[in-house]
Amino acid sequence: MKDKIGFIGLGLMGAGMAENLIGKGWPLTVMAHRRREAVERLARLGAKEAKTARALAQESDVVILCVTGSPQVEEIVNGPDGLAAAERPLLIVDCSTSDPSSTLRLAEALAKRDVALIDAPLARTPKEAAEGTLDVMIGGSADVVARAKPILEAFARRVIHTGPVGSAHTMKLLNNFVSMGYASIYAEALMLGAKAGLTPQVMDSVLRGGRMDCGFYQMFFAYALEKDDSLLRFALKNALKDMTYLASFAQASEAANPIGAAVRNGFAAAVAAGYGDRFVPVLSEVVAKLNGVP
Repeated sequence: MKDKIGFIGLGLMGAGMAENLIGKGWPLTVMAHRRREAVERLARLGAKEAKTARALAQESDVVILCVTGSPQVEEIVNGPDGLAAAERPLLIVDCSTSDPSSTLRLAEALAKRDVALIDAPLARTPKEAAEGTLDVMIGGSADVVARAKPILEAFARRVIHTGPVGSAHTMKLLNNFVSMGYASIYAEALMLGAKAGLTPQVMDSVLRGGRMDCGFYQMFFAYALEKDDSLLRFALKNALKDMTYLASFAQASEAANPIGAAVRNGFAAAVAAGYGDRFVPVLSEVVAKLNGVP
């Protein structure tokens, strides 16, 4: 018999993930976090609705969280009507991009209540979430990972066990550091090219199909070429949040990471300039404007 699944966080990624769970036969209870329309659509497909995290936990064996970051996860778990208040055995799967240190603290505290928490952050975009072809990193003990894996496979094409609890959130930060680092390089290269009279079209004709081409490049350059940011729907403010988590991790590790600091500061400038809700490819526009490039 399949576990009963609870799901909190029906945003750009979570709505598609939850729909795949229903479509593949998992009993689902959802809770509105910010998007009421997603709850209503899932209810029409057969999902139940809970008004609080505690009520959702009472209806579930496994709860999946897909929210912005650690403050939201901690509130959902430890709030007055949070998951921990249900006081019953439970598996919590945190698919958010969270601070690994917070994940470890929560997992240790919840284990005393017979609640397991594992980290299972996501790679790819809302398009793959809807198609059920996300990549998922998962941190936890082998037995808990084995229990969670069939659930995650409802919306993932790959589930990669990274090690103990916290390791998947760390790997996700490194993954995002690499991608946001590329975004920063693309934005700066476009600006410098413009100063030299090189158009994005000329740059693309050299880079596309060469050794520096990749899927992320193509999603980013869709905005540079056609003002299409729909392929990379990741907000600049969330990129800054992740790079801030990375900075905290580096500081705790006593590591010198000058490139990480530079990448974070670039996104901080974009958010400070009022672009926080725009998607990552718009960084090219921010860097251009800062340098007087149209």
